[in-house]
Amino acid sequence: MIIRIVTLSIISAFFANGEITVDDMSREAFTRPLPNLLGERRTPFFVGNSFFNQNWVAAPASTAGRDGLGPLFNTRSCSSCHFKDGRGPAPAEDQPFRTTILRISRPGQMPDPIYGSQIQGSSLPGVRPEADVRVAYEVITGTFADGETYALRRPRYRLENPSYGPASHDLLISARVAPAVIGLGLLERISLGNADPEDKDNDGISGRINIVQDGAIGRFGWKAEQATVASQVAAAFQGDMGLTTSVRPDENHTTSQNPHMESGGSPEVSDQILDSVAYYCRTLAVPVARKSSLRGRQLFTELRCAACHTPEHTTGSSPDFPELSHQQIQPYTDLLLHDMGDELSDQRPVFAASGNEWRTPPLWGIGLIPKVNGHSFLLHDGRARNVTEAILWHGGEAHASREAFRALPKADRQELIEFIQSL
Repeated sequence: MIIRIVTLSIISAFFANGEITVDDMSREAFTRPLPNLLGERRTPFFVGNSFFNQNWVAAPASTAGRDGLGPLFNTRSCSSCHFKDGRGPAPAEDQPFRTTILRISRPGQMPDPIYGSQIQGSSLPGVRPEADVRVAYEVITGTFADGETYALRRPRYRLENPSYGPASHDLLISARVAPAVIGLGLLERISLGNADPEDKDNDGISGRINIVQDGAIGRFGWKAEQATVASQVAAAFQGDMGLTTSVRPDENHTTSQNPHMESGGSPEVSDQILDSVAYYCRTLAVPVARKSSLRGRQLFTELRCAACHTPEHTTGSSPDFPELSHQQIQPYTDLLLHDMGDELSDQRPVFAASGNEWRTPPLWGIGLIPKVNGHSFLLHDGRARNVTEAILWHGGEAHASREAFRALPKADRQELIEFIQSL
């Protein structure tokens, strides 16, 4: 027993980094600034926080710095989807999408000629929303090696009430829930040196880098389609709220049937506001990991979960953000694309990412999602209702790890889940 207590203390110390983590297990756990962000360096964090949380409105408005919404949009604020900087829930069956978006395209990565690259289900007065999105869940059952049964949910999406005519017959669709936005500045500054696209070491793991616009390396988004925090923020302003920036100066897709609407300026989101929101996202701290058993940690390695969910990285030098420089972090991701199998495929490529490929999501903070956001839905579309289901959906490069998990006795499965939930 004494040895076990010492081991747990060592594990807890390994995860602690007081410069970038916060010891907060409350509902506010994802909302804290970096502890080493001091003095006047904190001011833009709180400015960015205000723009992240407040609703944008239609132009013209007396609040000129916050107008220009729409005319088509999914949400009015960043925090509507990333509530308390956390993760959005999965859409309920046959209910309107609230914090989930539906990306669309045609083969060849072309936008739909009417509906563009994303369905906007909300609009300003006098403008018809593009369509309603609904989901139905098919239940799939299975059995662990010890005889315990489980049930998974396979989502099926459909468009209803299209306002501007039928979408393309060959439309490709992909639902995306909003991920937590903690630790983004740290992830922006780590090396993606573990890529092995040809699997030259024959370990069955062939992580790839997504090369995105202007030949940049993708890091953010479910398919690593954005290179920087700023580009991710600008894409969300445009696609989710219909707000233009200097980075993305065009309105989100509108049809000629929509009336002209007042602009909130050119661009509608000033560079100062864009920079403030990006600064805020970059400097959100990560909650410190909780204590967990050594056995769960060992199983995470033995089942080769760590081959993609790489535990540890060290950030590079960052003159603009010394707080983020040379930090030892434990995000449990390699930020690379991996083939996750046909069951998770959306059949919709994005830049170099195929339909089967998804970026390894960071696991830090995963155990606090129920506390912060009131749910435990996981994966890109929220189909998994807990960590166990998320593992059971893994295929492709993770097939062997999934089957090893299914073969574990129940006590070991619980140890592994408890470890993941401690991160």
